[in-house]
Amino acid sequence: MLLTNPVILSILVLLTLSLLRVNVVLGLVISALVAGFSSDLGVTKTINTFVNGLGGGSEVAMNYAILGAFAVAISRSGVTDLLAYKVIRRMGKRPTGASIAHFKYIILGILLAFSIASQNLLPVHIAFIPIVIPPLISIFNKLKLDRRAVACVLTFGLTSTYMWLPVGFGKIFIESVLVKNINLVGEPLNLHTTVGEVSLAMLIPVAGMLLGLFIAVFISYRKPRTYKSSIEAPSEEEIERHISSIKPFHIWVSLVAVVVTFALQLMTSSTIIGGLAGLMIFGISGVFRLKESNDIFHQGLNLMAMIGFVMIAASGFAAVINATGCVDVLIHSFSEGLGPDNKGLAAFLMLIVGLFITMGIGSSFSTVPIITSIYVPLCISLGFSPLATIVIVGVSAALGDAGSPASDSTLGPTSGLNVDGKHDHIWDSVVPTFLHYNIPLVAFGWLAAMTL
Repeated sequence: MLLTNPVILSILVLLTLSLLRVNVVLGLVISALVAGFSSDLGVTKTINTFVNGLGGGSEVAMNYAILGAFAVAISRSGVTDLLAYKVIRRMGKRPTGASIAHFKYIILGILLAFSIASQNLLPVHIAFIPIVIPPLISIFNKLKLDRRAVACVLTFGLTSTYMWLPVGFGKIFIESVLVKNINLVGEPLNLHTTVGEVSLAMLIPVAGMLLGLFIAVFISYRKPRTYKSSIEAPSEEEIERHISSIKPFHIWVSLVAVVVTFALQLMTSSTIIGGLAGLMIFGISGVFRLKESNDIFHQGLNLMAMIGFVMIAASGFAAVINATGCVDVLIHSFSEGLGPDNKGLAAFLMLIVGLFITMGIGSSFSTVPIITSIYVPLCISLGFSPLATIVIVGVSAALGDAGSPASDSTLGPTSGLNVDGKHDHIWDSVVPTFLHYNIPLVAFGWLAAMTL
């Protein structure tokens, strides 16, 4: 029976625990144990596999530590404060109904630009959210802006661009993860792809996410929503005092650090090297004293600790899922009896299975090796074109980022929007992004697979 498959069973447990608001890390540990115990691994091997798999998340944790420290250094320079307080001052007196609507969409547009830049221009990923969003909460409340719309905007910028734009994190995902694994598995099958082909193939699924963004902002969460929050907007005197305390030299240092970080990240394909270079520029220029570097890293770790732990636990979960050997059993049980005449059904089933797998793991980067090892031979045997194969693999992997309780693309927005305890991670971040992005990704991914 399908529901007794350890992969399906463990992910259903994870989703159930998440909906019951059980901590995501605990949910991942419990779900990994369920996967191991319900398979042939046994107790000892399940625990050992999970523990050994935690090391796979160490690089991710290191990246987040560096990016968190880099984000704190940017905050010390005053750039993010300058932006936040300029926006707050722009509100001025109590706005009219027309200006509220106008300003609401301006803010959403700025946040969209920030989130896109965090992936492809300034590689801080989600580290900017806990710094930029909290000062704006009072503005959101004044505008009666539905924070679910903000979560959808942030998640769109965090996930859509790396799927098709090979710059920044997109370079890592497309070139170092997706293309590398597809070519590795496809070499014996005479399948070879390039970065350009991946970018082209992923345009249609990304268009589906864009449609979901428009629906979220202009239809689903357009109506005003009132929040009873204790966070109040700062006074005009506080705003002026804060802006005047920001040194123009530090702003220029921030710009130089951003450019250097971006350039090094492109040249080395390492966010760690780029982030360290940016931190050195901030330290040498006096934005923070070198003896304060411990404090900078400590704050950075505090900023990103929860997300780092989730990704480490997700790595252990992925290791157990892979060790059960039940992923390929699941795939083949779906594809049994399917042939070239049933490509439409096959594509749909592969995307749905990919959704289940990546929803549990929550990271498109870590699920690509699992997906490609099974989907590439399956797609070729069913007669899918190389571009269609890329779409099925790429979309199946990306489904885990938007709408998963364990994804940093949903955890990040929650970390900023829930500063006053009024934004629930599951119902206000995960469910809205799942509805507006995962459903269009499946639909448009299927369309692309059938037309390319």
